Amino acid sequence: MDKQTYEIYIRILESELIAAMGCTEPIAIALTAAKAKAYISEPVTEVLVEVSGNIIKNVKSVMVPNTGGLRGIPAATAAGIVAGDPKKELELLQAITDKDKAVIAEFIEKTPITVKEAVTDRVLDIGITIKSENHTAYARTVQHHTGLCLVTLDGKAVFEKEIEETVGDIDHSVLTVKDIIEFAETVDLERVKPTLDRQIEYNTAIAKEGLKGKYGAAIGRTLLMSYGNTVHNRAKAWAAAGSDARMNGCEMPVIINSGSGNQGMTASLPVIIYARELCVSDEELYRALLVSNLTTIHLKTGIGCLSAYCGAISAGCGAGAGVMYLYGGRYNEISHTIVNALAINSGVVCDGAKASCAAKIASAVESGLLGMQMYMHGKEFYSGDGIVAGGVEATIKNVGQLAQSGMAETDREIIRIMLQ
Repeated sequence: MDKQTYEIYIRILESELIAAMGCTEPIAIALTAAKAKAYISEPVTEVLVEVSGNIIKNVKSVMVPNTGGLRGIPAATAAGIVAGDPKKELELLQAITDKDKAVIAEFIEKTPITVKEAVTDRVLDIGITIKSENHTAYARTVQHHTGLCLVTLDGKAVFEKEIEETVGDIDHSVLTVKDIIEFAETVDLERVKPTLDRQIEYNTAIAKEGLKGKYGAAIGRTLLMSYGNTVHNRAKAWAAAGSDARMNGCEMPVIINSGSGNQGMTASLPVIIYARELCVSDEELYRALLVSNLTTIHLKTGIGCLSAYCGAISAGCGAGAGVMYLYGGRYNEISHTIVNALAINSGVVCDGAKASCAAKIASAVESGLLGMQMYMHGKEFYSGDGIVAGGVEATIKNVGQLAQSGMAETDREIIRIMLQ
């Protein structure tokens, strides 16, 4: 791998594997609101929130952390205005106090907050207008959850930048399965260790909380009670348990992947569970996590940050690739694992962030692990079997086309159904 591509891979990891507290869509709303509020010191009298359909879909049913169980766009907006710290980015609601929670509830009750679907061709688009007696501030976030591109005060721009198609406008097109494995095998681990250590620490902690707490539909605990303590089942249960907690108000941060905490947990926790079971070295775990995380990002690059295609499927596929690495698999074995997994579960729909995401995560991890076991037992899906094409990159391209183009109308119909 040439030095330039090597450095791009480092930057991709550092930009995509970041900390967030709570589901990233409501947090992005809170962050955008906080960015606008930073320019108004007077009491807020009125708020207009204009968001794309996918944002509506992903905020409608999920709890906003540190708000006392509030859900939805008004709650996320109010939390950002009342108590959000915009300097903390996707962890801006971390320091909310009990007093703040009461003020947030009062703000929602007394302040008009109008929510409209934005007229936009962007799947992630958040525009928030905040009015006080004498001033009006506006902030807009586009394309990714920290993609603030404009802030105005009384109609004049106080912050403006070009829309970034990816975080930091980093070129994700350099990602290939072959280069991902080469990078994972050869990277100086000191360059990536802090990022991966945080992922291991944060995501393991919230999975433990999900397994012991009473969150959502308790998919993680149900899996363990129903199917036992095998490593295969634990890999699914821990990933699901992290989502149980995160989708249902847990205030612990996670390390996200491709803008999603659910994807970050799905890509990492099964690999961590298998690494402990197999008693591999820390070095092997780090390198397997690189395979899993970068495979997930590679798949998501073609799909887009938000779509009708459930992102956990990509992350479960990445997890299968990472676990195959732990078993000694390299390019040939990992490529077949990815293709098999994509053939099994592609097309699971995303109908917003909510408790059932945990069950979809379990299904996604199952597909990744089944794809791995198939090839370990000499079985595979072949080119021409549905969306499977000749080679792993061609199949990945087909999935991106399916998700972005083929499921566009599905996405619109899901949003119409949810808005009813």
